Amino acid sequence: MNAAIIFVLLIVLMLTGMPISISLGLTVLTFLFTMTSVPPEIVAQKLFSGIDNFEVMSIPFFILAGNFLTHGGVARRMINFASSMVGHFHGGLALAGVMACALFAAVSGSSPATVVAIGSIILPAMVKQGYPKKFGAGVITTSGALGILIPPSIVMVMYSVTTNTSVGKLFTAGVVPGLLLATLLGLTTWFLARKHNYPRLPRATWGQRFAAFRKSAWGLLLIVIVMGGIYSGKFTPTEAAAVAAVYAFFIAVFVYKDLKLAQVGKVLLDSASMSAMLLYIITNAVLFSFLMTSENIPQAMAEWITGQGLGMVSFLLVVNVLLLLAGNIMEPSSIVLIMAPILFPVAMKLGIDPVHFGILIVVNMEVGMCHPPVGLNLYVASGITKMGISELTVAVLPWLLTMLGFLALITYVPQITLWLPDLIY
Repeated sequence: MNAAIIFVLLIVLMLTGMPISISLGLTVLTFLFTMTSVPPEIVAQKLFSGIDNFEVMSIPFFILAGNFLTHGGVARRMINFASSMVGHFHGGLALAGVMACALFAAVSGSSPATVVAIGSIILPAMVKQGYPKKFGAGVITTSGALGILIPPSIVMVMYSVTTNTSVGKLFTAGVVPGLLLATLLGLTTWFLARKHNYPRLPRATWGQRFAAFRKSAWGLLLIVIVMGGIYSGKFTPTEAAAVAAVYAFFIAVFVYKDLKLAQVGKVLLDSASMSAMLLYIITNAVLFSFLMTSENIPQAMAEWITGQGLGMVSFLLVVNVLLLLAGNIMEPSSIVLIMAPILFPVAMKLGIDPVHFGILIVVNMEVGMCHPPVGLNLYVASGITKMGISELTVAVLPWLLTMLGFLALITYVPQITLWLPDLIY
């Protein structure tokens, strides 16, 4: 009954159009102060402890690094390098977009940032070369979702904070699925381009490829520094985020010189604003998680599910359906922070690996970002292409179906996710 009251109250507040972070906080405060005897001091303590976490510090640093890279010309050089490598295939520029999204994802940690950085450059070029706008929008909207699967990933950090799962293991686990999804999206792009005979670029010489690589090397080196540093144990994911922010600032301002010193203040302000929004969501989500735990709701749910005879296969199917439905009304950060503490204990009781479960949730979030009504990538792509959401929804369908097939594969073949972490750790 208490669980029903909590969720009904939360849904009612969200339906009023109130931001999810405030809806979470008001739900907790209303329930605690009217139906329990929990002292108010606990609320203040939990709000503070929600962000009193070393891993949480990586979020503003990764956001800052992503913003420096977005404004600093790194994306353009990555696109040129990708074009030189795969541009001669059917749909070459579109394939370059997929490859560039994968590369940029490995330095940004954010899907919307990847869509903006790559899409704003490559979409006008695709239209100019004769590609239908729908095709280009479909490619970039879905490939941009790689931003939260290929490490580093802000969503993985949030899952780690709520479940105490190793961020390093999650980052490692995201590599193989991320590369596999990028390959599948590329194959879908190539198949459609070949079917409709879309344009191809002239084959680049090895000299041109080397020149493109040399120009993009400073940006690509960030992937080596961040991921190499984490996997070798030289620094933690949080320290890696700080290194990434400083390095991104250096190459954007002093190496590529596409970002002027006068513009740095705006980048810092934008990053601070986005970080504050995410940290506020985290504090309220931690408070909501405390309420759920104090009312024994996750434990009761775990007992009920196991009592129904749901095995691992059935439970994972239910989780996927639940998360895909949640993706219709909430953005990824909120879903992870609300749902992970509830579903995680059940998954552990059924013997599901916490790292595999985390990657499964991240892939669900990727799918959610590419379909209406709340798909963040759709809105970002809509702003770039000036296309309506309904038109974009139709445009992304082939790639969205590919992502759903990939979700099923990741769900029931955990070896794809766990092979690399088991090898390293």
